[in-house]
Amino acid sequence: MIRETIVTTIDASGRAHLAPLGLIEEAEGWVLAPFRPSTTLDNLLSVPFATANYSDDPRIFAGLVTGRRDWPLIPAVKAPPPRLAAALAHAELAVVRVDEHPERPRFHCKVLHMESHAPFEGFNRARNAVLECAILITRLHMLPREKVDHEIAYLAIAIEKTAGPAEREAWSWLMQKRQSFYAEN
Repeated sequence: MIRETIVTTIDASGRAHLAPLGLIEEAEGWVLAPFRPSTTLDNLLSVPFATANYSDDPRIFAGLVTGRRDWPLIPAVKAPPPRLAAALAHAELAVVRVDEHPERPRFHCKVLHMESHAPFEGFNRARNAVLECAILITRLHMLPREKVDHEIAYLAIAIEKTAGPAEREAWSWLMQKRQSFYAEN
């Protein structure tokens, strides 16, 4: 199972970095597998801790994918990387083992602390569509345009039928990113 989260890491100077990242479930905790090259990977190698932020705000996922990186953070309890102020819950993780890989090293983590901050108020198809589209947008350079266009057309149905203002704003950011990518390529 993979759980989509926003992961906070820090560099050696303590500067925080946020990235959308799927956590891979493991009996003892979670596995983080960031791509090479990435800031998340560099940070985990330098400071082997992470904070997994569980959020249902589609703007954070879409914002990070489209360069909107300024999201409020507050200190975590037991790990150096801070947590998202808007997180519904968070888990503080410590790296216990690294499996090297040329593309995606796997950082096996144990949970140091978990905490809930706000209730989860249910599912919204538009939020799920934004999340799926955000993942798709990160892969524009790897996928044929026809496939991207087909998937976005399908995801747009959920936006049209169930989106509120937050989902529409997040969707617009993703569509702008898609348009810019294809205009440049």
